[in-house]
Amino acid sequence: MRQRRWIELFSDYDCEIRYHPGKANVVADSLSRKEKVKPKRVRAMNMILQSSIKD
Repeated sequence: MRQRRWIELFSDYDCEIRYHPGKANVVADSLSRKEKVKPKRVRAMNMILQSSIKD
């Protein structure tokens, strides 16, 4: 059922879907792995906005 919805979504576009076996699909593998280091938390953020509009 899930694949049918993806096929319907992609049918509107001119695209080519290629299969890459596990070892050849390194990019997707690295993106799907959990990070070993926890990301830093931001407590506060200051922003200075400058206007380039002349009066």
